[in-house]
Amino acid sequence: MATTTFGVNDANAVKLWAKRLGFQIVYRTDISSLIGESANSIIHLKSETSKSPGDQVTFSLMTELTGDGFTEAEIAEGNGESLSIYSDAIVINELGHVVGIPNKGRSIDEQRVPFNLRDAARMGLRAWWSKRLSTVFFNHVCGYTPETRAKYRGNNAIIAPSSGRQVWVDAANNNSDGDENLGSDDVFTLRMVDIAREVAETQSNPVRPINVEGYDDGRDISGGKYCMYLHPYQVTDLRTNTSTGQWLDIQKAALANGAASKNPIYTDALGEHNNVILKKANHVTLGANSSTPTTSVANTRRAVLLGAQACAMATSKDGGETDYSWNEELLDHKRKLEVSVMSIFGMKKTQFNSADFGTVVVSSYAAAHTS
Repeated sequence: MATTTFGVNDANAVKLWAKRLGFQIVYRTDISSLIGESANSIIHLKSETSKSPGDQVTFSLMTELTGDGFTEAEIAEGNGESLSIYSDAIVINELGHVVGIPNKGRSIDEQRVPFNLRDAARMGLRAWWSKRLSTVFFNHVCGYTPETRAKYRGNNAIIAPSSGRQVWVDAANNNSDGDENLGSDDVFTLRMVDIAREVAETQSNPVRPINVEGYDDGRDISGGKYCMYLHPYQVTDLRTNTSTGQWLDIQKAALANGAASKNPIYTDALGEHNNVILKKANHVTLGANSSTPTTSVANTRRAVLLGAQACAMATSKDGGETDYSWNEELLDHKRKLEVSVMSIFGMKKTQFNSADFGTVVVSSYAAAHTS
């Protein structure tokens, strides 16, 4: 009986693998629940470059109107308020990786192992892409300026937290701002979640919360949620704080709202406090020295509170079905196979009028716990 098969480098197989890999990268990464095409998403996926030529997307935001308005006996004509519209731009460029493996049926090396090396290459490249996207995301939203390598910056410059959008744990109340000034007593506590939310809500351009019910029109719903990522070291400091009003006191009710929600933002959440969903990520960055911004600060981490449109991401599909291109090349008389995955993409923290739009960074002392 005849059987339909797809060999190495078959056009249909390559297309299928690229589509499958794209799904696994976008929807099964640590930050996948943050990505969406609506203004309600934390990572706003911009689709302009997937539909037309260009290596940059410029997008706009209008700030709130602040005028008094008019009333009886007042003239409306000529007393209008001008719109305040600012723009930001995201650049896209190439990024990819290659894995070399023996070709099936053409090399003794492939014969010696009991698993499919082509499948292994796909899994390895998926893990590589997932890690890189997460690393790029946190480098931007944490404002980690010591990272200067373009391949770890999502093809866009990393910008330090803007004025008023970063706070520091200060156990001694000595106003010692700067990551380099944090001491071993300045560990993360629940109080910093409250402070971060206060900062998010009281800036001249407040951080807009996300609506976990999934409205796609960007409405600022009363009682919306923020999302906050902590490094595992900060999570340990939070969990092991036994003081009144800290983690042990709220743990039982931590996910009361999340349990009833189908929104993926609650996936792997640690808990919720003051309408801030708490999550953990290894790629939450170290601190940066305030005097020499390209120098990292050991034993510090930059937790980050995120609101809607905190970050923007753009890709180029070039008319295809996936953002990721899978390619296979046979070498050395078909004895070796190289497989690669490439994407044309960009990612950056959003800023409007030189101010961070959707982030508040919280720096704390954070070191490994050995006992």
